[in-house]
Amino acid sequence: MAKKETKKPAKGASGEYGASQIQVLEGLDPVRKRPGMYIGSTGLTGLHHLIWEVMDNSFDEAMAGHGKQITLRLLPGNMVSVEDEGRGIPVEPHPQFKVSALELVLTKLHAGGKFGGGGYKVSGGLHGVGVSVVNALSTYLKAEVKRDGKLWVQEYSCGKPKAKVKSVGPAKGTGTTITFRPDESIFESVEFDFKTIIDHLRQQAYLTKGIKLVLADERDPTAPSVYAFYFEGGVASYVRHINHGKEEKHKNIFYVHKLDEATDVEVETAVQYTGEYHESVYCYANNITNPEGGMHLSGFRAALTRELNNYARNKGLLKEKDQNLSGDDVREGLTAVISVKIKEPQFEGQTKAKLGNPEARTAVEAVFGEAFRIFLEEHPADAEAIVAKCFLAAQARAAARAARDTVLRKGALEGLTLPGKLSDCSSKDPSISEIFIVEGDSAGGSAKQGRNRETQAILPLRGKILNVERARLDKMLGNNEIKSLVIALGTNIGEGFDMASLRYDKVVIMTDADVDGAHIRTLLLTLFYRYFPDLIHQGHIYIAQPPLYRVNIGKNFRYAYTEEEKQRMIEELIGDIGKGKKMAEVEKVDEVVEGESETEQMDVSGVKVNIQRYKGLGEMNPDQLWETTMDPKTRVMKRVTIEDAEKAEEVFDVLMGADVAPRKRFIQTHAKTVKNLDV
Repeated sequence: MAKKETKKPAKGASGEYGASQIQVLEGLDPVRKRPGMYIGSTGLTGLHHLIWEVMDNSFDEAMAGHGKQITLRLLPGNMVSVEDEGRGIPVEPHPQFKVSALELVLTKLHAGGKFGGGGYKVSGGLHGVGVSVVNALSTYLKAEVKRDGKLWVQEYSCGKPKAKVKSVGPAKGTGTTITFRPDESIFESVEFDFKTIIDHLRQQAYLTKGIKLVLADERDPTAPSVYAFYFEGGVASYVRHINHGKEEKHKNIFYVHKLDEATDVEVETAVQYTGEYHESVYCYANNITNPEGGMHLSGFRAALTRELNNYARNKGLLKEKDQNLSGDDVREGLTAVISVKIKEPQFEGQTKAKLGNPEARTAVEAVFGEAFRIFLEEHPADAEAIVAKCFLAAQARAAARAARDTVLRKGALEGLTLPGKLSDCSSKDPSISEIFIVEGDSAGGSAKQGRNRETQAILPLRGKILNVERARLDKMLGNNEIKSLVIALGTNIGEGFDMASLRYDKVVIMTDADVDGAHIRTLLLTLFYRYFPDLIHQGHIYIAQPPLYRVNIGKNFRYAYTEEEKQRMIEELIGDIGKGKKMAEVEKVDEVVEGESETEQMDVSGVKVNIQRYKGLGEMNPDQLWETTMDPKTRVMKRVTIEDAEKAEEVFDVLMGADVAPRKRFIQTHAKTVKNLDV
């Protein structure tokens, strides 16, 4: 009997999983393969993160007491140079790897002087991947090191050294200069934004008092510009900068800068109260911003609440034993900067959004608590103003709680008593549901008829909602439009906010493309920024982009979102019918006004072109609104993000705050840049 032959599967055949399928990425290859894992994104945020990573090393040197100046140069060809006066990256061969320490730092992940080898007492570049990641994501990088009386140089291409480290001559002093050009095949754009850089440098100068930061923009050699930042006041100067133009509740800014010997954590904190209804607190660890706070923020909040309650009780302002100011009460109107320097910071994630060291909480609570207690006793007028602000906040919060309990009953939040004006979707799955907040009943009518009833809800607003920048929660909830919106979202508001109860994955602001529509959009964004910030941070807030024009020739039509796009659409449609005419040949022959909607008729060599200008969403019929603005397959929507919380804070305060003068200056400054002003 013949033996049955069994055919072996081909090597690497589908379904086989063996050692040969395991791929090993060596050196810096993982960074180029998955850049987002190391710098957050390949957009502008990630691009600028390259600069911050290089500068972190220079700041580490400065914080260790080496050097007094760091210079950043923006060079032609999208190149950047960072120069410091530190000790210079070591260039001698590493005893284990037998290559120059400089090359090791630039080519190996997790290589550096920040892992307990005694190189740094404190460091912002925790993970040790900073400059090596920059090297991996740059088409060109040059490292220049002044050390041991010599200038050492090494060049790289996409993370690979072009040659060995070599001495090119004598040098005075010490320091490191890193010059690099980002890889345009990796990043969406390699053009650095000057304003983003200058704002970051100003912030870092506040956090590193006594260090001079110089920014030289040399991208246009014929008109170079130089800016320098130097602050002796530390984070107290930072708080003064943040509160510029705001109503200050007390004159003296609280400030403490001290090493907590028990934990060996250096704490620097500044505090001042304003007449605002929200808190503005910024947290840093080793000069790295922590937007989600962490242990240092927890320690600060605990000490702040405790010390203000103790002071108020000792002065007889709190009568009953169980009467206390809450954390929310003592944080209303608070502006604070909390900066810690810590030996081995533990961050959550590569982007370092949250600090996890328990000793940071202990240090901040001890240092800040003791110093703040002394401040309150030594500055009775300031203490009285702070406590008065807290008591006013407590009274308003009690009124707001009562209003919220009345307005937002449990049944309402469970969807049993949704607003009558809300046209809800039939789906109960929040992950596929979206709500469109529309301006007026007319637009609401078109949206209701044109929507996908299964997944799209419509909430029309009547008129402009209350400006919440100038109102507390109790007054807000008296506004019917805001009340309807809060109930529709299902998350509750204020102390009772619960993200898990959000009824829609996408909350879409859909207003007219005119001045009133922009104003309503700004009012809604102010509401979300102040009272629903997590909806923005987690990417739930969107802005719909309705078209401005409908360009139509016969049965052919296109939608245009700008004036420039309208002109291009006319040319394209004319080209489609073989005429190939340019805008110079288009003559306006008639204008028909239908209600508030404008329709222009143009004649191009005998071809009639109809252009409809949409002044409001209500002028579109339901089918048009669906296909242009609501259909997930064809619509254009902008997701609202907060790249820079401090800048966002400033803009909202200028545009929506009580002080008229800054708003007037803003309008005068930007008036000439406004396009398509609708008056």
